[in-house]
Amino acid sequence: MIMHKRIFTTVAKAKALRVYVEPIITKSKTDSTHSRRMAFALLRNKYAVKELFGDISQKVADRPGGYTRIIKTGYRLGDAAAMCFIELVDYNAHMAKEGADASKPAAKRTRRSRAKKAEAPVAEKQETSTEE
Repeated sequence: MIMHKRIFTTVAKAKALRVYVEPIITKSKTDSTHSRRMAFALLRNKYAVKELFGDISQKVADRPGGYTRIIKTGYRLGDAAAMCFIELVDYNAHMAKEGADASKPAAKRTRRSRAKKAEAPVAEKQETSTEE
């Protein structure tokens, strides 16, 4: 997950992965030798640790938690297991773009003015009377 930023998996595995990844990302906020060794003990991949303490920790520095997002996609054919994407929140450009658009206030729409446009001639109604 650290290297790919987004994984397609089952919902049960994604929820288990969230519990595993969130504390590691929290430890990466403090770039010390001890926190690097703790992360390496769990990840066992020096390239993943480098990515975690480099790019990821800078992006999540101001976020207090909730570094991952689970997006449910439907059910898998064959065994009908619930499938989803689990991704790091700050790495989905599409969702970040929508979030930025949502933060802007919507443009105010005003009603058309009630003033008549160049006083157009109004057709008068002809009276029809039926005399008997």
